[in-house]
Amino acid sequence: MYDNLPVLDVHGHVSTPQAANYHLVRMLATNTPIASPIGTSGPGPAGVTTEEFHAAARKHVQYLDERTIDAQVIGPRPFMHLGWMQPHLAPAWARFVNDTIHQQVRFFPDRFLGAAQLPQLSEAPDLSNCLNELNRCVGEYGFVAAYVSPDPGGRRMTPGMHEPYWYPLYAQAQELGIPLIVHGTNSLDPRFAVVPHNYQLGFITEQYLAGQFLSHSDVFERFPELKIIICHCGGALDRFIPTDHHIAQKDLSENLFYDTCGYDLPFLEAAIKQRGVPQLVFGTEAPGSGNAVRPETGRTSDDLVPVIDGFDFLSAQDKRAIFHANPAKVIPALAKIAG
Repeated sequence: MYDNLPVLDVHGHVSTPQAANYHLVRMLATNTPIASPIGTSGPGPAGVTTEEFHAAARKHVQYLDERTIDAQVIGPRPFMHLGWMQPHLAPAWARFVNDTIHQQVRFFPDRFLGAAQLPQLSEAPDLSNCLNELNRCVGEYGFVAAYVSPDPGGRRMTPGMHEPYWYPLYAQAQELGIPLIVHGTNSLDPRFAVVPHNYQLGFITEQYLAGQFLSHSDVFERFPELKIIICHCGGALDRFIPTDHHIAQKDLSENLFYDTCGYDLPFLEAAIKQRGVPQLVFGTEAPGSGNAVRPETGRTSDDLVPVIDGFDFLSAQDKRAIFHANPAKVIPALAKIAG
């Protein structure tokens, strides 16, 4: 809680036992779609039990408790999206991941809401192939958002997020009343090989480009009720002043949002000032890549409530907006489960 309001986190990822990834290994090794065993009466992947899944989810809840987070939207682990896999495998992999997300939500329905992984194909004519899984997750599982990768194939061949390729998904998300969460996935750029965990470079570039394409295009004129959240403060920041023509000179505060998942303090401060409080929603990715410990506090870098609370350039109203009001505006169900 913050100032007697639940802290609402829009950026979380499903927690599963490591052995559950054997399901993916089998599909890739056999080049065969394999039905999801989650929720069936038989054993889980690699014999993983429901109790082991529950233990992973319980550890996730404890992690949130330690960081004063009351409710969180959980989606796929983006670096495990693997959008470069054979196209016929993508639907089965998405279905399995979404089943694990739904299972974690069922374990702790007062703490988690689901966001779907979609079987995106960079080479498809458009994203119509994603609609069945989106509708299943929203209709059957009650998911409240969907993750999208700006470049699932990792080769920078995917149409930009302003192009008609995306329109079927935008139309359906608008009709369903759910936001799309933009998060980079893997990059297959061979130059990245020297950098450990180099998918993070793809997050930066693709998320920043997504913000540029969306803000300079007519997407929100075509889809005026569509809401999009870009993770990690938008990936990178603009170097121009607000009145510069390189910045889209339009008010997108009802459509385009950025989460606060930036761990370096000067970067996060600059991002909040540049994006503006009305377009900021609280997000931490906890637990995820923010496990490095700040020497000055002894706390992990994803412990962002005290960090943002300590920014004296924000008013008390600004902080309440970031932690609660803005996430509740974009994803109303978050406030309901945390109420």
